[in-house]
Amino acid sequence: MDQQQLIKRLDRATRNVNFLDAVVALPEESVVFNGSLKGSRFVISKKIAKADSFLPLIKGEVSPLAKGCLVTLDYSFFPATVFFLSFWGAITFLLTVLFLAVFQDWKLAALSAVAGLGNYGFAFWHFRRKVRESQLLFHDMLDQKAGRGAP
Repeated sequence: MDQQQLIKRLDRATRNVNFLDAVVALPEESVVFNGSLKGSRFVISKKIAKADSFLPLIKGEVSPLAKGCLVTLDYSFFPATVFFLSFWGAITFLLTVLFLAVFQDWKLAALSAVAGLGNYGFAFWHFRRKVRESQLLFHDMLDQKAGRGAP
């Protein structure tokens, strides 16, 4: 499939959403992503019914090739999730330093460090799982559209 065909398929499966709008549109069956497409670049995420802090933000670009196209995808946390992880990472680090330097309590310092590392481990484990789900959804979206013979 060439670059224009892939962009058209992605456009049909993506809805540009403004969550500040008072009017909520009815869900469309063919829409599986929320986001925006601008030229050959896009920023999308899986359409969800409830909030999910570990949902990946997919930034992509479609580049033309002699036969077909090349799709480059980059998965990242949403900015709010990055802020959340940074904030609690800083808090647990400062607590670890405080317990070591001021109170010299190794147990509480270790507990703070383990809590901070556990928070990061939990976030990245769930993020990887959500990335796999998004990858499968992206591939299914392309295969289903191709299977119906739509351009």
